[in-house]
Amino acid sequence: MWLRLETAKRRLLYTLDLLRLPYGNASDGAQPPLSFDFKADVVTKSRWWWAMGKEERVFTGHAGGKITINIREADHVEREKARIAFEESHRTIIGHFRHEIGHYYWEMLVPGQCEAAFIDLFGDHNRLYTEAMQAHYNNGPPEGWQLNYISAYASMHPWEDFAETFANYLNIVSVLDTAMNMGLGDGLNPCTADIKEMIKRYSQLGVVLNEMNRAMGLIDLAPDILAGPIENKLAFIHHLLRNNAGPWQQPAATHIRADTPPLH
Repeated sequence: MWLRLETAKRRLLYTLDLLRLPYGNASDGAQPPLSFDFKADVVTKSRWWWAMGKEERVFTGHAGGKITINIREADHVEREKARIAFEESHRTIIGHFRHEIGHYYWEMLVPGQCEAAFIDLFGDHNRLYTEAMQAHYNNGPPEGWQLNYISAYASMHPWEDFAETFANYLNIVSVLDTAMNMGLGDGLNPCTADIKEMIKRYSQLGVVLNEMNRAMGLIDLAPDILAGPIENKLAFIHHLLRNNAGPWQQPAATHIRADTPPLH
C-alpha cells in the first residue's frame, strides 16, 4: 500500500512541475512549505473506519502545508466500499492528493491576494466550516447542485468547492498531457492552451474514454458535467496558476518530507 501512495504522490509532483508551481520547504521560499504524512488507523481489522472514536481514526486532510493521507485509501477494497457508501463517482488515491493540494494552493495564493474574486465565484469562505459540514452530512447537497458544483461534496463550503474544482483542473491537465504524449488526438498542450480549448478537448476525450470503459464494464473515466458556473471556476484556477507559475523546475520530491509513523 505504501508503494501505491508514493506512486500517486510522485504523479502529483510531476503535474505540479509541469505547471511550474512553487512547492517545497521554507528554504525554497515556498510558504507554507509542503510535506506529507501517511498514517494508519489504530483499529483491529474487524472494525470499520467511520465507527471508530476520534482518537483512533486518521482523517485525510490538509493543515498548514501538511497533507495527511489515511493509508487505508491505498486498500482497493476498502476504498471502493467508501466510494459506494458516499455515492461518489470516483474515489482514487491520486484524487485525494489532487484535492488536498488544492487546499494547499488556496492557502498559498488566495488569502490577501484575490479573495474578492474568489468570493464572487465560490462564495464567502468566512462562513463557519463546522456548521456547513454538519448541514451537508445531515441534509445532503442542494437540489440541482450539478449546475453549480463539480461534485456534491463541493457544495458543502467554498473551501471544498475550490479544492474539488482544483482537483478536476489537475485531472484535465493530466489527461490532456497524457493524450499529447501518447499521440492521442490533436496533441493539445495543457501548459500553453487556453482554458476553453482545454475544457473542450477534455470533454471530447471524455466521451471516447467513457465509451471505452463502458465497453469493458468499467466506471466512467471522466464523469464530470462541466456546466457554465463550473467552467468559470476552472477558469479562475487556470489563471491563478498561470499567473503564479515560475521558471523553476522542482527537484523531484527531494525536498518533500513524508512522515512515517509505525503502522498499527
